[in-house]
Amino acid sequence: MGQDKKSAIIKLSLSMLIFGSIGVFRRYIPLSSAWMACVRGVIGTVFLFCVVAVSKKHVDKKAIKKNLLLLLISGAAIGVNWILLFESYRYTTVAVATLCYYMAPVIVILLAPFLLKEKMTVKKSVCAAVAIIGMLLVSGIFDGGAANIGSGKGILFGLGAAMFYASAVLLNKFIKDISAYDKTIMQLGAAAIVVLPYSLFTSGVQEFTTLTLSQILLLLAVGIVHTGIAYWLYFGSMDKLSGQTVAVYSYIDPAFAVVLSVAVLGENPGVLGIIGAVLILGSTLFSEWTGKKK
Repeated sequence: MGQDKKSAIIKLSLSMLIFGSIGVFRRYIPLSSAWMACVRGVIGTVFLFCVVAVSKKHVDKKAIKKNLLLLLISGAAIGVNWILLFESYRYTTVAVATLCYYMAPVIVILLAPFLLKEKMTVKKSVCAAVAIIGMLLVSGIFDGGAANIGSGKGILFGLGAAMFYASAVLLNKFIKDISAYDKTIMQLGAAAIVVLPYSLFTSGVQEFTTLTLSQILLLLAVGIVHTGIAYWLYFGSMDKLSGQTVAVYSYIDPAFAVVLSVAVLGENPGVLGIIGAVLILGSTLFSEWTGKKK
């Protein structure tokens, strides 16, 4: 393996570990999910703008103008996706919220034949079915866990986040001839712009007056580390790696999130929850694996 590829894999792995820890940080920040999403979008956008400026890259205004409508719509979907994910963390465990969120690839598989005219293969159908079974196990429906109203709301919020993330993924298929950095800056900016009026209308700004110094530092970490740095590492790795490699390593994110939920927060997924997690992550990972590489 070449040095460039090793470096790229390290960057990708680090970005996934960072993404996987955001649920734990969310637990200790007493802000509404809307403000969390808004702050994340603003700080992430500013950080990536600084990265582009320092690296002396140029924002391609022509490419942005060409894809402007899709960039705004997909950015709005990302903003709503963040709100729903942060809400899911509030009502259920980090592990369950993350696994619900990782139903997004299954949603893409199910919608792709209709929206992208992609063929639904037997392998993809089986993987989708297995992931859905895993989702039912994680939800606690077979052991009475889903009877908890709060947990049920958390599951619905997580699945809603997955739906909006899948929408963003599908919309990105139609965005052409634009760099990953330009696309992400526009989408993060659009997410912040869309979420800002909703945050002001539903929560106001008084929430920020009650934050302690440690909570402010955690909030800054979500914006700078979990958004700006994580996306910088993620996109900085993609030029050197195949799409399949990126897809496979992306499963570090949910796996690490589940480990942290147990080790740091003391959450217990139970036997059925563990089986469900294996089914969801295993089936979606297998659906990404083409078998063309060793």
